[in-house]
Parts: sequence; structure tokens; C-alpha cells
Amino acid sequence: MNRDRNQVVLVDTENRELGTMEKYEAHKQGSLHRAFSIFIFNDNGELLLQQRASHKYHGANLWTNTCCSHQQLGESTLDAARDRLIYEMNLSAELEEIFSFIYHAHVENNLIEHELDSVLFGINNDIPIPNPEEVQNYRWIAAPDLENWMASNPEQFTYWFKDVWHRVKEYMQQEIAAI
Repeated sequence: MNRDRNQVVLVDTENRELGTMEKYEAHKQGSLHRAFSIFIFNDNGELLLQQRASHKYHGANLWTNTCCSHQQLGESTLDAARDRLIYEMNLSAELEEIFSFIYHAHVENNLIEHELDSVLFGINNDIPIPNPEEVQNYRWIAAPDLENWMASNPEQFTYWFKDVWHRVKEYMQQEIAAI
């Protein structure tokens, strides 16, 4: 499939497709579009965080979930997420879509994040090999350590990560308890 990663799929609040738009323009206008966020945990219940590359036009140098991106027209969320996880972190995992949410936030560089974000969960114990075009650093972190860090330095994390972390943590704890 030809995937133009400079486009996003515009949607309404019911996730019905409205067309496509150039990615940067969608973030300038604050147009609602599809996105996904992947949260990979290891068997110890630690989350794999990434620090976004310093040249990103928004979220540069910030810490966030394992990886995230935008689905393309005609591309399923799971297919897009599997491809992106390999591209950004050189990892693969069984992914499960656990929920979606809409958020709207003014971020740096006069940009607006307005996304219908599908959140995916997976487990992997491998050592990632990050793509330096996307990721400048990574670390595995336990939930209490992450929450202490976020409480003392919230400016070091992406908006969407802070917005959704507690829902993902709750899901992860249920999954780990069931194993």
C-alpha cells in the first residue's frame, strides 16, 4: 500500500472519514484526525518510554509512550501500529486496541493537537533499537517511578501521554493480574 506519511485522515467525532489533509496543516488548523498511541510493557510491568527526537516539529525532546503516529486512508489501526512499532523501535508485539479518546490541546510552535487517538497495548521483553530519525532515547520504567517523575517534571512529557496514562495503567494492572 502506498502510504503518504505526510497526510492524516480527517474524521468526525464518530470516527467517520471526512477526507485527508497534509499533517502539518492539520496541526496548524487543529483539524480532528485519526492517530494511535502504542504502550508496550514488559513482563515486569514496566512501560517502554521513548524520548522524541530533537528535530520533531512538536513534542521534540519530550518523553512519551512507546510510539505513536497516524493511520493512512484505507489502513487499519492495527496494521499501521504494527508497521510503526517496527519503524520507530524495531520491535514487534501482539497489539490490542483497548480504547480511544478525543483530545484537543494547544502545543508548542502554535500547533494544535486534535486527535481521535486509538490506544494499543502490547507486551514485549526485547531490547529496542530505536530509529534515530524518530527517537533519541528510551527507557523501561515502573509505574510508581514514572508517576513520581511526571509529578515533579510534567513539562518533560507529551500532552497526550499525560492525558491518557492513568487509563492505560489501570488496564495494564488488570492484564498483569490476569496472567
